[in-house]
Amino acid sequence: MAYTDDSVLARLSALNESHDSIATAAQWIMFHRRHADRTVQLWLQRLKDSSASKRLSLMYLANEVAQQSRIRHKEDFITAFAPIIAEAVAIAYKGAPVELQNKLRRVLDVWRERSIFEAPIQAAINSRLEELDKARGTPKSGFGNSPFSGNAIPTEFAKVIAQRKKAQTLATPLQATIASAQQEYEKQTDTSVAVPSAPVYAARLNGLLKTLANAEHAVAECVKTREELVAEMEAMLAVERSALQADTASAASLAEKKQEIEKKKEMVEVAIMQALGPASNGEPVLADGQPENASSEPNRPEMEALTPPSVEPLSPIDAPSPGAGFEAKTGQPRSMTINTNGSNKRRRVEDSGDFPDLGPNDGIDADVAEMLETTD
Repeated sequence: MAYTDDSVLARLSALNESHDSIATAAQWIMFHRRHADRTVQLWLQRLKDSSASKRLSLMYLANEVAQQSRIRHKEDFITAFAPIIAEAVAIAYKGAPVELQNKLRRVLDVWRERSIFEAPIQAAINSRLEELDKARGTPKSGFGNSPFSGNAIPTEFAKVIAQRKKAQTLATPLQATIASAQQEYEKQTDTSVAVPSAPVYAARLNGLLKTLANAEHAVAECVKTREELVAEMEAMLAVERSALQADTASAASLAEKKQEIEKKKEMVEVAIMQALGPASNGEPVLADGQPENASSEPNRPEMEALTPPSVEPLSPIDAPSPGAGFEAKTGQPRSMTINTNGSNKRRRVEDSGDFPDLGPNDGIDADVAEMLETTD
């Protein structure tokens, strides 16, 4: 089928949500991609005149054509869709049931993830949807992963966000305006084309001047908006840098004070340990010098020494006789050797009152006295 407006509208009218219908129409449209601008204009017209369900089918068709163009590196339809896609999405989204709106959002998510359109165009689409949600009174959906979705925008960011949205709005149609002016300029300055008559040529040049002036004005507006945006961002950045320097200085001061207090604490602890004295076996020491876990058992009783106390020498009057078992000179008890079963044992004989004096006046035999004397 030859390419005509009627053939394009017929294809669009027969479209439904099935994959085969969308793929067939997209293949035919891609075959006639040299007519991309006209096809997109007819598509937008048909979108405006369709019901909500039909609009979703047309958006599916645009998605198929745009993705195929990106995959094949054929930018004809990407360029043609760029100036009008934000408006088209808003038309399809406005007044549609929630179910259809969610399906449309999934298509837009794919565009964002695969970078089908440039970032400014994607941002313009997001802005239009946010405006529609706000006008309808529904909360922001967080589309586009905005860090402020569902939350109040901080005051310091309000101007920056406003300038950013304005720049995006101006940048969306700017590329198409510049492309149109460039195309018209090349057409009027093409040396291979015969120059028309002077009145016609003058009228064409006058039209070219108007086109170039409009493009220049659009670019100037965009430049001005971006300069204001950069100025707002630089002012906010200066404030944040100043706050960062103050916080850094506070952190350094607090760290220095912390080190000072730690040193003082160590000195106090050392002084306390020196005042308490050394610990017993590494145990904490109380104020009285005893270990903290020392038991409260009573002290052991003192034991008497096993060595008998020394005996003072007696006077000659009180000294016992040599037979009484004491040394005559030292006054120490004498030891006796007792023979028991062939072994000689020496036993010390103490002076006590239990034994009578064995002197010669007690009637003891002289032989016995002599034997006792020789046992020394």
